[in-house]
Amino acid sequence: MATLRAHALIDCAADAVWKVVSDAAGISRWFPAITSSTGDGSHRTVTLDSGVRLHEEIVTADPELRRFQYRVVGGDLEVSHHLGTVDVIDLGGTSLVVYSTEIEPDPLAEAFGPAIAEAVENLPAFVR
Repeated sequence: MATLRAHALIDCAADAVWKVVSDAAGISRWFPAITSSTGDGSHRTVTLDSGVRLHEEIVTADPELRRFQYRVVGGDLEVSHHLGTVDVIDLGGTSLVVYSTEIEPDPLAEAFGPAIAEAVENLPAFVR
């Protein structure tokens, strides 16, 4: 199983970052590889820039921990295991965002890794 991780320091309060990260349906606003997204508190569907659709289950949306977790449960890719976790850590006015993913089969990491890194790098532009 491949494990990926990207992180960023964001010069903004953790609650403001959490508001963006925890909006399940809004991920396409800050994740460049995702062209559209819909969802609610328990499920989400995303369409990647390649046209691939993924159906996801929201596992955790914990406002106290500021942890958002989801897993791919269907769609156009053969994913045997997936768990994405986004943690927003309060550093006293600055926030640390850590986005980690476990994915199987391993070759999917070649596409997911750079996409996650780009999303984390892009996130500060969407936090107010």
